[in-house]
Amino acid sequence: MPPVNTLGDDTTALAAPPPRARRPRGLVPEIVDTLAADMREGRLQTGDKLPTESELVARFEVSRTVVREAISRLQASGLVETRHGIGTFVMAPPEQSNFRIAPEDFATVADVVSLLELRISLESEAASLAAQRREEGHLQNMAAALAAFEASIAESSDAVPSDFQFHMEVARATGNRHFADLMTYLGTMIIPRTRINTATSAPEGRLAYRRRVHGEHQKIYQAISARDADAARLAMRTHLANSRERLRRAQPN
Repeated sequence: MPPVNTLGDDTTALAAPPPRARRPRGLVPEIVDTLAADMREGRLQTGDKLPTESELVARFEVSRTVVREAISRLQASGLVETRHGIGTFVMAPPEQSNFRIAPEDFATVADVVSLLELRISLESEAASLAAQRREEGHLQNMAAALAAFEASIAESSDAVPSDFQFHMEVARATGNRHFADLMTYLGTMIIPRTRINTATSAPEGRLAYRRRVHGEHQKIYQAISARDADAARLAMRTHLANSRERLRRAQPN
C-alpha cells in the first residue's frame, strides 16, 4: 500500500514551526529547516506536493517574500522542484555517501570558516577551468545570476538564491559534472550568511557589504568572459578569502 499523503486533509501532521520569539533574519532558515525536517522524518515524502504559498504564509506567519526565498533555498539544495502552474514537489533524497556536511556542522563561526577554506581550493580551480571551457550559454546564465543579485540588493533581500546560482553556474561552466554535483550537494549552506549574520554585522554596513560581494562576483565573471584562467582563479580566491576575513571580523571575540 503506498504511503498516505498527509497534506491537504491533515496539515497538522506536519511539524509545527518553533515559537514566535525569533529574530526577523531567522525567518527564512526557520522555514527551510522545518520543511527539511518534515521531509527527513517522513511527514513529507517523495512526490508530495508542498502546501501552497498562501498556506505556508499562514502556517509560519510570514510574508510571501520570505516563503519564496525559503522555497528558492530548498530548490537550490535539490530538496524540491517547482513545476510551473502545478506546484512545488518533494524530490527523492540524494544518494547516500560517506561524505556528509549537515546543517549541524555549521554551529559555529569556525565551522563556517572551515567550509570556506574548502571552497577556496575547490572553486578557485573551478573558475580557472570555467575560463578555459565556458560557452556563451554559461556566460548568459552567470549574467542572469548577477542581474538577480543586483535586483535583490535593491529589494533589500539577502540575495542568497542568486548568490548560490552564480557559483553554481561557474561550476557548470567547467564542463566537469563533479564540480556541479558537489555544489548541488552543498546547496545554499555554502553561503555564509545563511548560517551567520555577516551582512548585518559587517563593519561597512549591510548595503555596502552586498555591493562589495556583487563587485567581487563581477570580477570573476569578467575574467571568465575574457578566458583569462589565471585572473579567474585569483578573482575567485580573493572573493572567498575576503568572505572568510569578513566573517572573522564580523564576529565578537
